[in-house]
Amino acid sequence: MNQPTVNPILLEVFKNRFSSIAEEMGVTLTRTAFSPNIKERRDLSCAVFDAAGDMIAQAAHIPVHLGSMPMSVKAAIEHGNLAPGDMVMVNDPFKGGTHLPDITIVAPVFAPEQDAPVFYVANRAHHADVGGMASGSMPLSTSIHQEGIIIPPVRIVRGGEIDTSLMRLILNNVRTPAEREGDFSAQIMANITGTRRLGELMDKYGLEKVRFYAEALNDYSERVMRATIASIPDGEYAFEDVMDDDGVDAHAMRISVAVTIEGDTARLDFTGSADQVAGSVNAVRAITVSGVLYVFRCLVRRDIPTNAGCMRPISVVTRPGSILDALPPAAVAGGNVETSQRVVDVILGALAQARGEGAPDIPAASQGTMNNTAIGGIDARTGTPFAYYETLAGGTGATRLRDGESAVHSHMTNTLNTPVEALEYAYPFRVREYAVRRGTGGAGKTTGGSGLIRDIELLSDCEITVLSERRATAPYGLDGGAPGTPGRNSIIDPDGTTRDCPGKFHAALKAGQRVRIETPGGGGFGTP
Repeated sequence: MNQPTVNPILLEVFKNRFSSIAEEMGVTLTRTAFSPNIKERRDLSCAVFDAAGDMIAQAAHIPVHLGSMPMSVKAAIEHGNLAPGDMVMVNDPFKGGTHLPDITIVAPVFAPEQDAPVFYVANRAHHADVGGMASGSMPLSTSIHQEGIIIPPVRIVRGGEIDTSLMRLILNNVRTPAEREGDFSAQIMANITGTRRLGELMDKYGLEKVRFYAEALNDYSERVMRATIASIPDGEYAFEDVMDDDGVDAHAMRISVAVTIEGDTARLDFTGSADQVAGSVNAVRAITVSGVLYVFRCLVRRDIPTNAGCMRPISVVTRPGSILDALPPAAVAGGNVETSQRVVDVILGALAQARGEGAPDIPAASQGTMNNTAIGGIDARTGTPFAYYETLAGGTGATRLRDGESAVHSHMTNTLNTPVEALEYAYPFRVREYAVRRGTGGAGKTTGGSGLIRDIELLSDCEITVLSERRATAPYGLDGGAPGTPGRNSIIDPDGTTRDCPGKFHAALKAGQRVRIETPGGGGFGTP
Protein backbone atom coordinates (compact mmCIF):
# COMPACT_ATOMS: atom_id res chain seq x y z
CA MET A 1 0.00 0.00 0.00
CA ASN A 2 1.43 3.40 -1.00
CA GLN A 3 2.07 5.92 1.76
CA PRO A 4 -0.15 9.02 1.30
CA THR A 5 1.64 12.19 0.24
CA VAL A 6 1.49 15.24 2.44
CA ASN A 7 -0.30 18.11 0.71
CA PRO A 8 1.34 21.32 2.00
CA ILE A 9 -1.89 23.28 1.67
CA LEU A 10 -3.84 20.72 3.69
CA LEU A 11 -0.98 20.59 6.21
CA GLU A 12 -1.45 24.32 6.81
CA VAL A 13 -5.22 23.89 6.98
CA PHE A 14 -4.94 21.15 9.62
CA LYS A 15 -2.31 23.10 11.57
CA ASN A 16 -4.76 25.95 11.95
CA ARG A 17 -7.78 23.71 12.52
CA PHE A 18 -6.13 21.85 15.39
CA SER A 19 -4.80 25.09 16.91
CA SER A 20 -8.17 26.80 16.58
CA ILE A 21 -9.84 23.94 18.47
CA ALA A 22 -7.46 24.48 21.40
CA GLU A 23 -7.99 28.25 21.19
CA GLU A 24 -11.78 27.88 21.22
CA MET A 25 -11.52 25.61 24.25
CA GLY A 26 -9.59 28.39 25.97
CA VAL A 27 -12.21 30.98 25.04
CA THR A 28 -14.96 28.74 26.44
CA LEU A 29 -13.05 28.24 29.69
CA THR A 30 -12.24 31.93 30.07
CA ARG A 31 -15.79 33.11 29.45
CA THR A 32 -17.49 30.61 31.74
CA ALA A 33 -15.02 30.49 34.67
CA PHE A 34 -15.96 32.00 38.03
CA SER A 35 -12.58 33.03 39.48
CA PRO A 36 -10.71 36.19 38.44
CA ASN A 37 -7.55 34.10 38.27
CA ILE A 38 -8.96 32.21 35.28
CA LYS A 39 -11.39 34.62 33.65
CA GLU A 40 -9.24 37.76 34.06
CA ARG A 41 -5.64 36.51 34.27
CA ARG A 42 -6.28 33.51 32.00
CA ASP A 43 -4.16 31.17 34.09
CA LEU A 44 -5.17 28.20 31.95
CA SER A 45 -4.04 26.07 29.04
CA CYS A 46 -5.76 23.90 26.42
CA ALA A 47 -4.38 21.37 23.94
CA VAL A 48 -5.25 18.50 21.59
CA PHE A 49 -3.55 15.08 21.77
CA ASP A 50 -3.38 11.91 19.70
CA ALA A 51 -4.44 8.44 20.83
CA ALA A 52 -1.06 7.85 22.52
CA GLY A 53 -1.28 11.08 24.52
CA ASP A 54 1.26 12.98 22.41
CA MET A 55 0.47 16.63 21.84
CA ILE A 56 -0.73 17.66 18.38
CA ALA A 57 -1.45 21.34 18.98
CA GLN A 58 -1.84 23.83 21.76
CA ALA A 59 -3.29 27.26 22.25
CA ALA A 60 -0.92 30.12 23.05
CA HIS A 61 -1.42 29.79 26.77
CA ILE A 62 0.95 28.99 29.68
CA PRO A 63 4.33 27.43 28.71
CA VAL A 64 4.83 25.70 32.07
CA HIS A 65 1.45 23.98 31.65
CA LEU A 66 1.74 22.88 28.08
CA GLY A 67 5.13 21.22 28.21
CA SER A 68 3.94 19.03 31.07
CA MET A 69 0.32 18.33 30.11
CA PRO A 70 1.17 15.28 27.98
CA MET A 71 2.20 13.52 31.22
CA SER A 72 -1.27 14.21 32.65
CA VAL A 73 -2.97 12.89 29.52
CA LYS A 74 -0.87 9.72 29.59
CA ALA A 75 -1.71 9.29 33.28
CA ALA A 76 -5.39 9.54 32.36
CA ILE A 77 -4.93 6.93 29.62
CA GLU A 78 -3.25 4.58 32.10
CA HIS A 79 -6.15 5.11 34.52
CA GLY A 80 -8.31 2.71 32.56
CA ASN A 81 -10.62 2.29 29.60
CA LEU A 82 -12.50 5.51 29.00
CA ALA A 83 -15.94 5.52 27.42
CA PRO A 84 -17.68 8.28 25.45
CA GLY A 85 -18.67 11.12 27.78
CA ASP A 86 -16.04 10.26 30.41
CA MET A 87 -13.49 12.74 31.75
CA VAL A 88 -10.53 12.26 34.08
CA MET A 89 -9.32 14.82 36.62
CA VAL A 90 -5.76 14.89 38.02
CA ASN A 91 -3.46 17.26 39.89
CA ASP A 92 -0.95 14.89 41.51
CA PRO A 93 2.50 16.24 40.53
CA PHE A 94 3.97 12.77 40.78
CA LYS A 95 1.33 11.33 38.43
CA GLY A 96 1.37 13.79 35.59
CA GLY A 97 0.66 17.10 37.33
CA THR A 98 2.87 20.07 38.20
CA HIS A 99 1.64 21.46 41.51
CA LEU A 100 -1.67 20.94 43.27
CA PRO A 101 -3.51 24.16 42.26
CA ASP A 102 -3.07 23.22 38.59
CA ILE A 103 -5.93 20.82 37.95
CA THR A 104 -6.14 19.05 34.60
CA ILE A 105 -9.28 17.54 33.09
CA VAL A 106 -8.85 15.12 30.16
CA ALA A 107 -11.57 13.93 27.78
CA PRO A 108 -11.38 11.14 25.17
CA VAL A 109 -12.61 11.72 21.63
CA PHE A 110 -14.22 8.81 19.78
CA ALA A 111 -14.92 8.26 16.11
CA PRO A 112 -17.86 6.25 14.73
CA GLU A 113 -17.32 2.50 14.90
CA GLN A 114 -14.19 2.92 17.05
CA ASP A 115 -14.08 1.25 20.46
CA ALA A 116 -11.03 3.16 21.69
CA PRO A 117 -10.39 6.91 21.79
CA VAL A 118 -8.78 8.29 18.64
CA PHE A 119 -7.85 11.67 20.17
CA TYR A 120 -7.91 13.42 23.53
CA VAL A 121 -8.53 17.00 24.55
CA ALA A 122 -7.34 18.44 27.85
CA ASN A 123 -7.25 21.68 29.75
CA ARG A 124 -5.42 22.78 32.86
CA ALA A 125 -6.41 25.69 35.10
CA HIS A 126 -4.83 27.14 38.20
CA HIS A 127 -7.39 27.15 41.02
CA ALA A 128 -7.04 29.92 43.59
CA ASP A 129 -7.40 27.45 46.47
CA VAL A 130 -7.27 23.65 46.75
CA GLY A 131 -7.01 23.41 50.53
CA GLY A 132 -3.82 22.80 52.47
CA MET A 133 -2.18 24.67 55.32
CA ALA A 134 -2.49 28.19 53.85
CA SER A 135 -5.13 30.04 51.89
CA GLY A 136 -4.24 30.05 48.21
CA SER A 137 -2.53 26.64 48.48
CA MET A 138 0.96 28.05 47.89
CA PRO A 139 2.35 27.57 51.42
CA LEU A 140 5.83 27.51 52.89
CA SER A 141 5.48 23.76 53.07
CA THR A 142 7.86 20.89 53.72
CA SER A 143 5.65 18.12 52.31
CA ILE A 144 3.16 17.91 49.47
CA HIS A 145 0.57 16.77 51.98
CA GLN A 146 0.55 20.31 53.43
CA GLU A 147 -0.20 21.91 50.07
CA GLY A 148 -3.78 20.82 49.41
CA ILE A 149 -5.95 17.99 48.21
CA ILE A 150 -4.05 15.48 46.06
CA ILE A 151 -6.14 14.14 43.19
CA PRO A 152 -4.80 11.06 41.41
CA PRO A 153 -6.31 10.31 38.00
CA VAL A 154 -10.04 9.89 38.80
CA ARG A 155 -13.12 9.77 36.60
CA ILE A 156 -14.95 13.00 37.45
CA VAL A 157 -17.44 12.61 34.57
CA ARG A 158 -18.99 9.26 33.61
CA GLY A 159 -21.06 8.96 30.47
CA GLY A 160 -21.68 12.70 30.40
CA GLU A 161 -22.73 12.93 34.07
CA ILE A 162 -20.59 14.50 36.80
CA ASP A 163 -19.76 12.11 39.64
CA THR A 164 -21.46 14.17 42.34
CA SER A 165 -20.06 12.13 45.23
CA LEU A 166 -16.51 12.66 44.04
CA MET A 167 -17.17 16.34 43.36
CA ARG A 168 -18.55 16.81 46.89
CA LEU A 169 -15.45 15.16 48.33
CA ILE A 170 -13.17 17.55 46.45
CA LEU A 171 -15.24 20.65 47.23
CA ASN A 172 -15.35 19.73 50.92
CA ASN A 173 -11.55 20.07 51.05
CA VAL A 174 -11.20 23.61 49.66
CA ARG A 175 -11.88 27.03 51.17
CA THR A 176 -14.00 28.43 48.32
CA PRO A 177 -16.16 25.54 47.10
CA ALA A 178 -18.67 27.58 45.07
CA GLU A 179 -15.90 29.23 43.04
CA ARG A 180 -14.13 25.89 42.55
CA GLU A 181 -17.31 24.20 41.35
CA GLY A 182 -17.87 27.00 38.85
CA ASP A 183 -14.33 26.70 37.52
CA PHE A 184 -14.61 22.89 37.28
CA SER A 185 -17.82 23.27 35.27
CA ALA A 186 -16.03 25.68 32.95
CA GLN A 187 -13.22 23.19 32.43
CA ILE A 188 -15.69 20.41 31.65
CA MET A 189 -17.48 22.63 29.15
CA ALA A 190 -14.18 23.52 27.48
CA ASN A 191 -13.51 19.83 26.88
CA ILE A 192 -17.01 19.33 25.49
CA THR A 193 -16.26 22.13 23.03
CA GLY A 194 -13.02 20.41 22.01
CA THR A 195 -14.62 16.99 21.50
CA ARG A 196 -17.39 18.53 19.38
CA ARG A 197 -14.95 20.37 17.13
CA LEU A 198 -12.76 17.29 16.62
CA GLY A 199 -15.90 15.32 15.77
CA GLU A 200 -16.80 17.92 13.16
CA LEU A 201 -13.28 17.75 11.75
CA MET A 202 -13.52 13.96 11.39
CA ASP A 203 -17.00 14.25 9.85
CA LYS A 204 -15.58 16.54 7.16
CA TYR A 205 -12.29 14.81 6.34
CA GLY A 206 -12.61 11.29 7.72
CA LEU A 207 -10.70 9.73 10.60
CA GLU A 208 -7.74 8.47 8.61
CA LYS A 209 -6.99 11.79 6.97
CA VAL A 210 -7.22 13.64 10.29
CA ARG A 211 -4.91 11.08 11.91
CA PHE A 212 -2.49 11.30 8.98
CA TYR A 213 -2.17 15.06 9.15
CA ALA A 214 -1.90 15.04 12.94
CA GLU A 215 1.21 12.87 12.60
CA ALA A 216 2.42 14.89 9.61
CA LEU A 217 2.33 18.03 11.77
CA ASN A 218 4.50 16.32 14.38
CA ASP A 219 6.93 15.28 11.66
CA TYR A 220 6.97 18.83 10.28
CA SER A 221 7.72 20.34 13.71
CA GLU A 222 10.49 17.79 14.19
CA ARG A 223 12.11 18.71 10.87
CA VAL A 224 12.03 22.43 11.63
CA MET A 225 13.35 21.89 15.16
CA ARG A 226 16.22 19.76 13.84
CA ALA A 227 17.10 22.49 11.34
CA THR A 228 17.03 25.08 14.13
CA ILE A 229 19.34 23.01 16.35
CA ALA A 230 21.67 22.30 13.42
CA SER A 231 22.11 26.05 12.92
CA ILE A 232 23.64 26.37 16.41
CA PRO A 233 27.42 25.75 16.42
CA ASP A 234 28.28 22.30 17.79
CA GLY A 235 29.73 22.25 21.29
CA GLU A 236 29.01 21.95 24.99
CA TYR A 237 27.73 25.03 26.76
CA ALA A 238 27.42 25.02 30.54
CA PHE A 239 25.82 27.55 32.87
CA GLU A 240 24.62 27.70 36.45
CA ASP A 241 22.58 30.04 38.62
CA VAL A 242 20.92 29.78 42.03
CA MET A 243 17.58 29.91 43.75
CA ASP A 244 17.63 32.44 46.60
CA ASP A 245 16.31 29.99 49.21
CA ASP A 246 13.56 27.41 49.70
CA GLY A 247 11.47 29.32 52.24
CA VAL A 248 12.64 27.04 55.06
CA ASP A 249 16.44 27.26 55.05
CA ALA A 250 18.16 30.52 54.13
CA HIS A 251 20.71 29.16 51.68
CA ALA A 252 21.00 29.27 47.92
CA MET A 253 20.49 26.15 45.76
CA ARG A 254 22.36 25.55 42.53
CA ILE A 255 20.55 25.06 39.21
CA SER A 256 22.96 23.98 36.48
CA VAL A 257 22.83 22.67 32.94
CA ALA A 258 25.26 21.39 30.34
CA VAL A 259 23.83 21.77 26.82
CA THR A 260 25.46 19.62 24.13
CA ILE A 261 24.70 20.52 20.53
CA GLU A 262 25.69 17.81 18.07
CA GLY A 263 24.43 18.12 14.52
CA ASP A 264 20.65 18.36 14.63
CA THR A 265 20.26 17.06 18.20
CA ALA A 266 20.51 18.64 21.64
CA ARG A 267 21.17 17.04 25.00
CA LEU A 268 20.54 18.93 28.24
CA ASP A 269 22.08 17.52 31.41
CA PHE A 270 20.77 18.95 34.70
CA THR A 271 22.35 16.34 36.98
CA GLY A 272 24.70 18.90 38.56
CA SER A 273 21.76 20.70 40.17
CA ALA A 274 21.16 20.61 43.93
CA ASP A 275 19.43 17.78 45.77
CA GLN A 276 15.74 18.23 46.51
CA VAL A 277 15.23 20.50 49.50
CA ALA A 278 12.96 20.79 52.52
CA GLY A 279 10.98 23.76 51.17
CA SER A 280 8.49 23.99 48.34
CA VAL A 281 10.75 24.98 45.42
CA ASN A 282 11.28 21.39 44.28
CA ALA A 283 10.22 20.73 40.70
CA VAL A 284 9.04 17.45 39.25
CA ARG A 285 10.71 16.31 36.03
CA ALA A 286 7.73 17.47 33.94
CA ILE A 287 8.53 21.07 34.92
CA THR A 288 12.14 20.74 33.77
CA VAL A 289 11.03 19.28 30.45
CA SER A 290 8.57 22.16 30.06
CA GLY A 291 11.39 24.68 30.47
CA VAL A 292 13.45 22.91 27.81
CA LEU A 293 10.54 22.81 25.35
CA TYR A 294 9.80 26.49 25.92
CA VAL A 295 13.36 27.66 25.26
CA PHE A 296 13.91 25.59 22.14
CA ARG A 297 10.49 26.51 20.78
CA CYS A 298 11.46 30.17 21.21
CA LEU A 299 14.54 29.58 19.04
CA VAL A 300 12.37 28.49 16.10
CA ARG A 301 11.65 31.46 13.86
CA ARG A 302 9.03 29.73 11.73
CA ASP A 303 5.33 29.40 12.50
CA ILE A 304 5.08 25.77 13.56
CA PRO A 305 2.70 24.05 15.95
CA THR A 306 4.14 23.35 19.38
CA ASN A 307 3.68 19.60 19.64
CA ALA A 308 5.40 16.32 20.44
CA GLY A 309 7.59 16.57 17.34
CA CYS A 310 9.43 19.55 18.82
CA MET A 311 10.99 17.36 21.52
CA ARG A 312 12.06 14.42 19.33
CA PRO A 313 15.59 15.77 18.67
CA ILE A 314 16.05 16.83 22.31
CA SER A 315 17.00 14.65 25.26
CA VAL A 316 16.72 15.79 28.86
CA VAL A 317 18.79 14.19 31.63
CA THR A 318 17.76 14.77 35.25
CA ARG A 319 18.73 13.12 38.50
CA PRO A 320 15.88 11.58 40.52
CA GLY A 321 15.91 13.07 44.00
CA SER A 322 17.26 16.40 42.78
CA ILE A 323 15.55 19.79 42.90
CA LEU A 324 14.69 19.35 39.20
CA ASP A 325 13.37 15.78 39.48
CA ALA A 326 11.88 15.64 42.95
CA LEU A 327 10.49 12.48 44.51
CA PRO A 328 7.47 12.22 46.83
CA PRO A 329 6.60 13.46 49.34
CA ALA A 330 8.63 16.55 48.41
CA ALA A 331 6.93 19.95 48.66
CA VAL A 332 6.49 21.29 45.11
CA ALA A 333 4.12 24.28 45.24
CA GLY A 334 6.86 26.72 44.22
CA GLY A 335 8.75 24.50 41.81
CA ASN A 336 6.18 25.00 39.08
CA VAL A 337 6.28 28.79 39.32
CA GLU A 338 9.72 29.74 40.61
CA THR A 339 12.20 26.96 39.83
CA SER A 340 10.83 26.68 36.30
CA GLN A 341 11.93 30.28 35.70
CA ARG A 342 15.48 29.47 36.79
CA VAL A 343 15.53 26.44 34.48
CA VAL A 344 14.88 28.85 31.61
CA ASP A 345 17.54 31.26 32.90
CA VAL A 346 20.29 28.62 32.90
CA ILE A 347 19.39 27.20 29.47
CA LEU A 348 19.43 30.67 27.95
CA GLY A 349 22.67 31.48 29.78
CA ALA A 350 24.27 28.36 28.33
CA LEU A 351 23.09 28.99 24.77
CA ALA A 352 24.30 32.61 24.98
CA GLN A 353 27.85 31.23 24.96
CA ALA A 354 27.45 29.91 21.40
CA ARG A 355 29.35 32.09 18.95
CA GLY A 356 29.67 32.26 15.20
CA GLU A 357 27.26 32.05 12.30
CA GLY A 358 23.91 30.67 13.34
CA ALA A 359 24.37 31.42 17.03
CA PRO A 360 20.99 32.34 18.55
CA ASP A 361 20.26 35.90 19.71
CA ILE A 362 19.76 35.23 23.42
CA PRO A 363 18.40 37.88 25.82
CA ALA A 364 19.78 38.72 29.23
CA ALA A 365 17.89 37.31 32.19
CA SER A 366 14.30 38.41 32.71
CA GLN A 367 12.93 38.93 36.21
CA GLY A 368 13.27 35.20 36.98
CA THR A 369 10.25 34.93 39.28
CA MET A 370 6.47 34.96 39.17
CA ASN A 371 6.09 36.89 42.47
CA ASN A 372 3.29 34.58 43.64
CA THR A 373 0.92 36.34 46.00
CA ALA A 374 -1.89 34.47 47.75
CA ILE A 375 -4.29 36.17 50.18
CA GLY A 376 -7.30 34.63 51.89
CA GLY A 377 -9.74 35.11 54.73
CA ILE A 378 -13.34 36.11 55.36
CA ASP A 379 -14.64 39.01 53.29
CA ALA A 380 -16.03 41.54 55.79
CA ARG A 381 -18.42 42.83 53.12
CA THR A 382 -20.23 39.52 52.66
CA GLY A 383 -19.14 37.23 55.49
CA THR A 384 -17.98 34.63 52.97
CA PRO A 385 -14.51 33.10 52.45
CA PHE A 386 -12.28 34.42 49.68
CA ALA A 387 -9.02 33.24 48.15
CA TYR A 388 -6.96 35.49 45.89
CA TYR A 389 -3.95 34.34 43.88
CA GLU A 390 -1.90 36.23 41.35
CA THR A 391 1.49 36.21 39.72
CA LEU A 392 3.01 39.63 39.12
CA ALA A 393 4.87 40.80 36.05
CA GLY A 394 8.35 42.30 35.89
CA GLY A 395 11.10 43.32 33.51
CA THR A 396 12.41 41.21 30.64
CA GLY A 397 16.04 40.98 29.62
CA ALA A 398 17.49 43.14 26.90
CA THR A 399 18.72 41.61 23.64
CA ARG A 400 21.53 42.60 21.35
CA LEU A 401 19.18 44.81 19.32
CA ARG A 402 16.46 46.06 21.67
CA ASP A 403 15.64 47.06 25.22
CA GLY A 404 13.71 44.71 27.46
CA GLU A 405 9.99 45.14 28.03
CA SER A 406 8.69 46.60 31.29
CA ALA A 407 5.99 45.21 33.60
CA VAL A 408 5.12 42.13 31.54
CA HIS A 409 4.91 38.43 32.29
CA SER A 410 7.80 36.48 30.82
CA HIS A 411 8.99 32.97 30.06
CA MET A 412 7.13 30.23 31.90
CA THR A 413 4.15 32.40 32.75
CA ASN A 414 2.05 33.96 30.01
CA THR A 415 -0.86 35.33 31.99
CA LEU A 416 -2.45 38.76 31.95
CA ASN A 417 -2.34 41.21 34.84
CA THR A 418 -5.51 41.32 36.94
CA PRO A 419 -7.18 44.70 36.37
CA VAL A 420 -7.49 46.92 39.44
CA GLU A 421 -11.26 47.15 38.92
CA ALA A 422 -11.66 43.36 38.88
CA LEU A 423 -9.44 43.00 41.94
CA GLU A 424 -11.35 45.53 44.04
CA TYR A 425 -14.72 44.19 42.92
CA ALA A 426 -13.97 40.54 43.74
CA TYR A 427 -11.92 40.94 46.93
CA PRO A 428 -11.80 43.14 50.06
CA PHE A 429 -8.81 45.08 48.70
CA ARG A 430 -7.96 48.65 47.79
CA VAL A 431 -5.10 48.99 45.32
CA ARG A 432 -3.03 51.93 46.56
CA GLU A 433 -0.45 51.82 43.80
CA TYR A 434 -0.02 49.90 40.55
CA ALA A 435 2.86 51.29 38.54
CA VAL A 436 6.00 50.57 36.57
CA ARG A 437 9.02 50.40 38.90
CA ARG A 438 11.07 52.68 36.71
CA GLY A 439 14.84 52.49 36.50
CA THR A 440 15.10 48.87 37.68
CA GLY A 441 16.27 47.41 34.37
CA GLY A 442 19.98 46.65 34.09
CA ALA A 443 22.08 49.21 32.20
CA GLY A 444 23.76 48.24 28.95
CA LYS A 445 24.04 49.06 25.29
CA THR A 446 20.42 48.01 25.46
CA THR A 447 18.61 48.32 28.79
CA GLY A 448 16.62 45.69 30.66
CA GLY A 449 12.92 46.23 31.22
CA SER A 450 11.64 47.63 34.52
CA GLY A 451 9.63 45.74 37.11
CA LEU A 452 6.34 46.87 38.61
CA ILE A 453 4.85 47.87 41.96
CA ARG A 454 1.63 46.37 43.32
CA ASP A 455 0.56 47.96 46.65
CA ILE A 456 -2.63 46.48 48.13
CA GLU A 457 -4.46 47.75 51.22
CA LEU A 458 -6.42 45.01 52.98
CA LEU A 459 -10.02 45.78 53.96
CA SER A 460 -10.49 42.54 55.94
CA ASP A 461 -8.30 40.52 58.28
CA CYS A 462 -6.52 37.84 56.27
CA GLU A 463 -3.47 35.65 55.81
CA ILE A 464 -0.92 36.16 53.06
CA THR A 465 1.71 33.97 51.48
CA VAL A 466 4.32 35.26 49.04
CA LEU A 467 6.62 32.97 47.05
CA SER A 468 9.12 35.06 45.12
CA GLU A 469 12.70 34.93 43.89
CA ARG A 470 15.43 37.34 42.79
CA ARG A 471 15.35 39.15 46.14
CA ALA A 472 18.82 38.06 47.24
CA THR A 473 20.23 37.62 43.73
CA ALA A 474 19.77 39.71 40.60
CA PRO A 475 18.76 38.79 37.02
CA TYR A 476 22.04 38.58 35.11
CA GLY A 477 23.14 40.83 32.28
CA LEU A 478 24.99 39.58 29.18
CA ASP A 479 28.11 40.74 27.31
CA GLY A 480 28.94 43.37 29.92
CA GLY A 481 25.37 44.42 30.64
CA ALA A 482 24.45 45.17 34.26
CA PRO A 483 22.07 42.96 36.21
CA GLY A 484 18.50 44.02 36.87
CA THR A 485 17.50 45.39 40.26
CA PRO A 486 16.30 42.66 42.65
CA GLY A 487 12.72 42.69 43.90
CA ARG A 488 11.47 43.73 47.32
CA ASN A 489 8.55 42.67 49.52
CA SER A 490 7.23 44.73 52.43
CA ILE A 491 4.30 45.14 54.81
CA ILE A 492 3.15 48.68 55.65
CA ASP A 493 1.18 49.44 58.81
CA PRO A 494 -1.56 52.10 58.92
CA ASP A 495 0.87 54.53 60.61
CA GLY A 496 3.30 54.17 57.70
CA THR A 497 5.77 51.85 59.43
CA THR A 498 7.36 49.63 56.77
CA ARG A 499 8.80 46.17 57.42
CA ASP A 500 10.85 44.42 54.79
CA CYS A 501 9.95 40.76 54.26
CA PRO A 502 11.99 37.93 52.75
CA GLY A 503 11.31 36.54 49.31
CA LYS A 504 9.13 33.80 50.78
CA PHE A 505 6.97 34.61 53.76
CA HIS A 506 3.61 33.93 55.43
CA ALA A 507 1.86 36.42 57.70
CA ALA A 508 -1.45 37.15 59.38
CA LEU A 509 -2.51 40.72 58.61
CA LYS A 510 -5.20 43.05 59.90
CA ALA A 511 -7.55 45.28 57.97
CA GLY A 512 -5.78 48.55 57.16
CA GLN A 513 -2.35 46.99 56.64
CA ARG A 514 -0.81 46.96 53.17
CA VAL A 515 1.35 44.52 51.27
CA ARG A 516 3.73 46.01 48.73
CA ILE A 517 5.43 43.88 46.09
CA GLU A 518 8.18 45.46 43.96
CA THR A 519 9.24 43.10 41.19
CA PRO A 520 12.71 42.75 39.63
CA GLY A 521 13.93 44.38 36.45
CA GLY A 522 15.55 42.51 33.57
CA GLY A 523 19.27 42.35 32.85
CA GLY A 524 21.02 44.69 30.41
CA PHE A 525 22.90 43.65 27.28
CA GLY A 526 26.31 44.92 26.21
CA THR A 527 28.65 47.43 27.79
CA PRO A 528 26.76 50.64 28.66
